[in-house]
Amino acid sequence: MTARPANVHQATLLRLLRDLGPQSRVALGDRVELSRSKLAVEIDRLLETGLVVQDGLAASRGGRRSHNVRIAPSLRFLGVDIGATSVDAAVTNAELEVLGHLSEPLDVREGPVAVFERVLALAAKLREAGVAEHFDGAGIGVPGPVRFPEGVPVAPPIMPGWDGFPVREALSQELGCPVLVDNDVNLMALGEQQAGVARSVRDFLWVKVGTGIGCGIVVGGEVHRGFTGSAGDIGHIQVDPDGPPCACGNIGCLEAHFGGNALVRDAIALAEGGRSAELAGRLEATGRLTAEDVSAAAGAGDAAALELIRRGGSRTGQVIAGLVSFFNPGLVVIGGGLTGLGHTLLASIRTQVYRQSLPLATGNLPIVLGELGQVAGVVGATRLISDHIFSPA
Repeated sequence: MTARPANVHQATLLRLLRDLGPQSRVALGDRVELSRSKLAVEIDRLLETGLVVQDGLAASRGGRRSHNVRIAPSLRFLGVDIGATSVDAAVTNAELEVLGHLSEPLDVREGPVAVFERVLALAAKLREAGVAEHFDGAGIGVPGPVRFPEGVPVAPPIMPGWDGFPVREALSQELGCPVLVDNDVNLMALGEQQAGVARSVRDFLWVKVGTGIGCGIVVGGEVHRGFTGSAGDIGHIQVDPDGPPCACGNIGCLEAHFGGNALVRDAIALAEGGRSAELAGRLEATGRLTAEDVSAAAGAGDAAALELIRRGGSRTGQVIAGLVSFFNPGLVVIGGGLTGLGHTLLASIRTQVYRQSLPLATGNLPIVLGELGQVAGVVGATRLISDHIFSPA
């Protein structure tokens, strides 16, 4: 079992070393409210546990040179991002640098047993590649609501067979390390906060637009999960009482209008109805359509495909505008599989938010695409488990 910090001071030091990299004792002293003697005691205790190691002499600041310390380079964290149609797994060191990353298609509707066989196979491949001999902790993201303390999915609309499954307990036994489980969008928000566009922002929204649509809410630098863990489930906010049925059982949800499956449904209707020559040609050539086909058709100037994206972006912006007026974030980040639809989608979302929300909320509000792309979820997963490991036992 990986050692844990003995108190809040040691936990603070470990998180600073994780986020800043190797630091001198003097530099650490500038960042924590500890006397020099108390700081020395806490660092020495961390050295004894093996959680930190000496890392040579620091640059001179005048007088006697200080030694650098760094977080133990042997620590390894596993991050897993289970999506509706794919799974990503990555190994990081304790500074959350990605050392190895694998991704493959997957249907989450196969159920937890089949999915976890794939997850464990990816973890084994990463070990075989030499990036990790063991895991000191693992973070897992799933595309549905999670009762966070127990690590259990709760009635996830697009995950039949997962309700109440003990994900945390089952994977902890298989991997032999502590495991934390969260909604995938929360982890993507953490990833962007750790290493992406939201690094300096304390209050922001991370909106995933993919097969499902969800929102990670970060308040004061911490993920807000809500009382039962369902905060941010914006894909099931109704945008049209006369709209199409949704997988959740309700009518006219945002996800039923512009989730990945809805986009493909509407694209096929355009192709088969003779309203898009570009999409019709792609459908005839392959027998299927994807979000990438819609993006390519829009890029070729197909008016129907462009309107499909604009309409979906406007619906999404309608919901985000309500969130902005309510929450007043400092940043809105858009990510997920449908961001491949490009500037047309982002422009449509921005237009709707800036039009609907009050100027006081949007006057200095950036609405941007995420920086991390496919690794946002796995980086966030390792941030989640490292926060746990670097907390007092």
